[in-house]
Amino acid sequence: MLSTFFAVLRRDLLLAWRGRADVLVTLAFFVIVVCLFPFGVGAEPNQLRAIAPGVLWVAALLACLLSLHRLFAQDHADGTLEQLLLSSEPAALWVAAKVLAFWLSTGLPVVAVAPGLALLLDLEQGALPVLVLSLALGTPILGLLGAVGAALTLGLRGGGMLLALLVLPLFVPVLIFGAGAIEAEMSGTGAAAHLLLLGGGLAGALALAPWACAAALRIATD
Repeated sequence: MLSTFFAVLRRDLLLAWRGRADVLVTLAFFVIVVCLFPFGVGAEPNQLRAIAPGVLWVAALLACLLSLHRLFAQDHADGTLEQLLLSSEPAALWVAAKVLAFWLSTGLPVVAVAPGLALLLDLEQGALPVLVLSLALGTPILGLLGAVGAALTLGLRGGGMLLALLVLPLFVPVLIFGAGAIEAEMSGTGAAAHLLLLGGGLAGALALAPWACAAALRIATD
């Protein structure tokens, strides 16, 4: 079974590399959204510092949402998805591999560039590790929950809009705890509670989302 997992992971990473323009567009979207805020609200350092956690997390959420539509679309269009569903391997296994590949090509670059953008917003340097850790825990949850939404809307006309309506309410707790962790660290109360909640959410999403996504894919392809 692990051979199937790594084969799907390798294939999706290779496809992401070949279509790296889409990955760069997602990353550029994240950077541009964050950079626009100083122009909109002013360059006063205290104000930027106060809004930095929310701005970074909202931009990361929107960047993830922007790229969710392509998670299963190409495989659905060329018939690969039907072949995977007909295989004897557990569907949740290769779904998890596809979500991991999606995070490595979309979420990980966001996590990597976030500290530099945080300095642009004058975020305290002591809060940078919490920012990185909260994004590292939170963006996989966004990918897992988004995969379920992408599977439910697969092949539907206007699926992108419906996908946003489905997953945005599910993303709100992740946004609250992710931004809250940074704010708690900046206020001196400590971010441990928020990070533990994000970790628990990630564990729950890892346990449930691949199975839910596999069931949704079967419904979408019937």
